[in-house]
Amino acid sequence: MKAGNAILSSYGTTIFEVMSRLSEEHGAINLGQGFPDERGPADVLEAASKALLEGWNQYPSMMGTPELRQALAAHARRFYGLDVDWKTEVMVTSGATEALTACLLGLINPGDEVVLFQPMYDSYLPIVRLAGGVPRFVNLTAPDWSFTRADLDAAFSDKTKLVLINDPLNPAAKVYDRAELDLLAEYVKRFDAYVVCDEVYEHIVFDGRPHIPLMTLPGMRERCLKIGSAGKTFSLTGWKVGYVTAAPQLLQPVAKAHQFLTFTTPPNLQAAVAYGLNKDDAYFSGLASAMQAKRDRLAAGLEAAGLEVLPSAGTYFVVADIRAFGFDGDDQAFCRWLVKEAGVTAIPVSAFYVENAPATCIRFCFSKKDEVLDAAADRLKRRFGRG
Repeated sequence: MKAGNAILSSYGTTIFEVMSRLSEEHGAINLGQGFPDERGPADVLEAASKALLEGWNQYPSMMGTPELRQALAAHARRFYGLDVDWKTEVMVTSGATEALTACLLGLINPGDEVVLFQPMYDSYLPIVRLAGGVPRFVNLTAPDWSFTRADLDAAFSDKTKLVLINDPLNPAAKVYDRAELDLLAEYVKRFDAYVVCDEVYEHIVFDGRPHIPLMTLPGMRERCLKIGSAGKTFSLTGWKVGYVTAAPQLLQPVAKAHQFLTFTTPPNLQAAVAYGLNKDDAYFSGLASAMQAKRDRLAAGLEAAGLEVLPSAGTYFVVADIRAFGFDGDDQAFCRWLVKEAGVTAIPVSAFYVENAPATCIRFCFSKKDEVLDAAADRLKRRFGRG
């Protein structure tokens, strides 16, 4: 029989699936996959239920319901001072991954070079390659996960069409500061490129840091496509509601790709997300503070077990360095060993690299109930003789 798509066939089962299966097999506490184990805000759930039973359940507009697009424009103004036209600059997608796919398919021509920062979310590279893009990597390393002018000099060229950046960054829990963003913006403008900004963790930033959308920097409004996620903002990852904000000339080709992917998104979920985006400031600050408390709780448990915990400025994740244990193997072997021997599941950070990957960093997810985090920490302390 003839083979399937050569690009997709070259990828194996994702590390998340591999580790989750191993976790189930050994009855481990799974801190690998990045999703909360709470139900989400009760009032947002109620809004979805009411809209399902009383509202419109046929195709909504391909671009998203006016209600949600207006709420997204108001959100951009409220949090970032951006003046967004909801009719021409906002589109709703079936999740942030679909938004990424539509952006990349809509903007990349075969042979265009795309700058990627690794570690990177696992869907980025396959989508770039499906679109015919040629990846150029900027390698980020612990503990600061930053980049230099020399790094950008090596990655950018006259063939650079697009940059894909995740801020806050999964898996490294990095939040870029203004100086780093200014440097990146300088290169984007110099090489006349666009930027797809994956900002799904925009409201999960810690210790008083600001989240600075690249779109807000001088000269970047017409070059950036900002992606958000209701799943992350409302702890409802199964809903798969994402959105893209961009200048009209950038959004138009993305919308043409979107119409041939999922076309539209369930209207009751859009109604609930519109409701949620209009919640008061206490909700958004409370989300960040609650996740920061969970970060601190898990980090303390990991340190008590003897792991070196790296700074976590945002997202659902904290990264730990395993070198202190003198383990005879890399991070992937350590994660498999940890499941079997300690009953706790983590993800090797090397899985988020294509090349030059570190071999000593593992990622834990802390967006879980406190009792789950405590139980995981207790297992680790017992296994490493510290409990």
